[in-house]
Amino acid sequence: MSNKTRILKLACYSVNVTMSAVATLSPLLFMTFRSEYGISYSLLGLLVVINFSTQLLVDLIFSFFSHKFNMSLTVKSIPYIAMAGFIIYALSPFIFKNNIYVGLALGTVVFSAASGLGEVLISPVIAALPSDNPEREMSKLHSVYAWGVVFIVTFATSFLFLFGEEKWQILALLLSVIPLVSAVLFFFSEIPKMETPEKVSGAFAFLKRGEVWLCFFAIFLGGAIECTMAQWASGYIEKAIGIPKIWGDIFGVALFGLMMGIGRSAYAKKGKNIEKVLFFSAIGAFVCYFLATVSNIPFLGLCACAMTGLFSAMLWPGSLVVSSKKIPDGGVFIFALMAAGGDMGASLIPQAVGIITDSVAMNASALNIAERLGLSVEELSMKAGMSVGMLVSAAAIIVYFYILKKAKRV
Repeated sequence: MSNKTRILKLACYSVNVTMSAVATLSPLLFMTFRSEYGISYSLLGLLVVINFSTQLLVDLIFSFFSHKFNMSLTVKSIPYIAMAGFIIYALSPFIFKNNIYVGLALGTVVFSAASGLGEVLISPVIAALPSDNPEREMSKLHSVYAWGVVFIVTFATSFLFLFGEEKWQILALLLSVIPLVSAVLFFFSEIPKMETPEKVSGAFAFLKRGEVWLCFFAIFLGGAIECTMAQWASGYIEKAIGIPKIWGDIFGVALFGLMMGIGRSAYAKKGKNIEKVLFFSAIGAFVCYFLATVSNIPFLGLCACAMTGLFSAMLWPGSLVVSSKKIPDGGVFIFALMAAGGDMGASLIPQAVGIITDSVAMNASALNIAERLGLSVEELSMKAGMSVGMLVSAAAIIVYFYILKKAKRV
């Protein structure tokens, strides 16, 4: 392996760490924004929707118009866009004094666009590099994202604990250093050529193939299972379980990322039979969401959050592996379309959690139900929101079982 290839891999890995920061920053600050600025759960959830909807838009653009872009230049622009987003986000209280939410939303749009480009382009960059085992290389790339989550959560939680939650703007500025590292690494890298459809009609031709939609729905569910817990675990642990934020984030959210990293790293080293892994992972995720929904024992709630990281670890990258096997001629298009499916699940389902949480909290009969169950209204509403993840996991079991059965027939 040449030095340029090693540097390019490091650049791709660092982009995935930036994507970890994009995905986890707002959820870690949900309760801070709620207490400091009175932002509702629905609007907090909307930040997640803005995040993944922006990524979804980028995914769709590249699904059908990737042949219009200079791939090398676009890949190397990702870090600069991310830095701009973090800076806008951090400066929101100063630029948008009368409505900080506008600034948060705008910053989210910008750094989410960078994350969307990373989703679409970094995986095919790694896939374009020579490898003895492409499946494990893909899992290794996505394991970096999970380890990035562990780092970001631990760093951010420690920073807020030591310096105070009111210093969250400085935290956002510090995170812009990560894409700066990516920019330097890309400067010394050469982006390999990637296959793209020659015209829009070539992309539409793929949509007529049933296996494309099967893989799309699989990654939709995988993205929903992973990101629902990733986005809401911090608030769930603090409000539904009653564990202080610092310990909840470290022993719940950070452990979620740790277990995800372990799962992806293990598959990168020894993994095989991805279809079977997906099926049993969905079963495990269902059990975790069930415990998060019904258990009143703090330790079980923490374990459910953490173990969801392990069971959701391969759902997104595993669906990419399945799509690459079933549609080997897909190139950038199939990576972009799968990213769109994952982002759709990652935006719609966490937002549904926020809507249900607010709806239950405002329901007149919620107080009586909560008293009968020995819960506060906020605890009941958060648990009701988490039940969405349980239902999605049940649907995933069915879809992944179908994929497993089809694989066995081949």
